[in-house]
Amino acid sequence: MTDLGHDGGVTSARLIGAVAGSAISLVYLLPKHRREAAVRFLTGVACGLIFGGPAGIWGAARLGLEGRLSPSETMLAGATLASFTAWWGLGLLVRLTGRAGDKVGG
Repeated sequence: MTDLGHDGGVTSARLIGAVAGSAISLVYLLPKHRREAAVRFLTGVACGLIFGGPAGIWGAARLGLEGRLSPSETMLAGATLASFTAWWGLGLLVRLTGRAGDKVGG
């Protein structure tokens, strides 16, 4: 198992990955309003910071890259994946609840 300690490189990779995942997601699912963008961005960053380690280890194991990636690379990939997934999940939830609200209210 990869050691994901609290050294500066791994922590930086976690933060960069979390921000990158949210930024990449802007390209694929644009927010309708500034408030939605801010909430989804902050949620993506938070999820990337929190779940970056487990997501990186899971992804490396699924792809068979456990011994080939450094802890920083594992963390960067995991934080990006977690952030990207959170952005999409929250974005789809907002869109679906908005459509359901339109049908009920209309």
